[in-house]
Amino acid sequence: MGLTSNKVLALTIVLAIVLFVGTVWLWPRLARQSWRAVGGRVGLMLATQLGLFASVGLAANQAFGFYASWADLFGQETDQGIVVDHAAGGATSGPIQVLSSSSLQGVRGRSPQTAGQIQKVDIIGRKSHIATPAFVYLPPEYFQPQYRTRTFPAAVVLTGYPGTAQALVDKLRYPHTAQQLAKGGRMQPMILVMMRPTVAPPRDTECVDIPGGPQAETFFAQDLPEAVLAHYRAGKRPGSWGIIGDSTGGYCALKVAMHHPNVYAAGAGLSPYYKAPIDPTTGDLFHGDKKLQNRADLNWLLQHEQAPDTSLLVTSSKVGEHNYKDTLKFIARVQATNRTRISSIILDSGGHNFNTWRREIPATLQWMSGRLTDR
Repeated sequence: MGLTSNKVLALTIVLAIVLFVGTVWLWPRLARQSWRAVGGRVGLMLATQLGLFASVGLAANQAFGFYASWADLFGQETDQGIVVDHAAGGATSGPIQVLSSSSLQGVRGRSPQTAGQIQKVDIIGRKSHIATPAFVYLPPEYFQPQYRTRTFPAAVVLTGYPGTAQALVDKLRYPHTAQQLAKGGRMQPMILVMMRPTVAPPRDTECVDIPGGPQAETFFAQDLPEAVLAHYRAGKRPGSWGIIGDSTGGYCALKVAMHHPNVYAAGAGLSPYYKAPIDPTTGDLFHGDKKLQNRADLNWLLQHEQAPDTSLLVTSSKVGEHNYKDTLKFIARVQATNRTRISSIILDSGGHNFNTWRREIPATLQWMSGRLTDR
């Protein structure tokens, strides 16, 4: 059974309850001072605490989507994707391989014309040689006959680190929110490409082109749009593309939009930070390249290079978010450029978690929709 299985969570909770009841029941019988009684008490305490911690940990992982599998949890997910070429008559070879498709849950109707479609895909970067999984949401209009020649704006949606792409679908509910907003006329139908910023797991690349390592920024700036355009009816102009992310994904979204305004017309960072960290999960990102390190600092970029012609959105909370002061400073720096456009969502309170981001996503999607064209 998988790490995110409801059965695993239920069994762990039952085990924790049994161990707790067993401890209460057996404790008086182990009250003697013999080494066996002492060892029994220690064993019961450790087993009960382990059961409780496991239950809480699995429940938290279910809620926030930190890890997708046991291999992901224990750092064993290191294999890159493999390109599979298929013969004529089957699935065509290309930068995107569709693995499966499903309708949007919680929506009346099962056909793509009424419920839209979520496709699980593998994306292969032609230039970066990065292969990574993703989910692609296609709105109902994509399949309706009257829109058969229409192209749609596209938004790349990134998780935090480590994060799971599935959490963007199930926990943060980007497709469901987008469809409800479009149905209510509050945003235009859009293609969503949902994935992790961790394109070379388990390493946290911070969307940097690492010297001698994974070319993560090249993947998001060149390979990903090219792959999507080759497979889907997405708008081809820079004004048709946006990028959104939370936490690490938020930093990546802002940086990629600022570095590549000719590709992304808008970037939205939910609870972002503004400078790439160096820690055990990232390793040495810059290998002594000071220019690369400086450009990864968004405040440095605004102070020392021409401000990009793009639109940015940042979010934070007055209470509960550690980035509040940094976000205010970033907004002020962008405003001083008179070139880059900046918007914000500032909540009175809200932690660095899914609940806060779910409160921000509807307004973020509406903001993004208003800055993208469908051509």
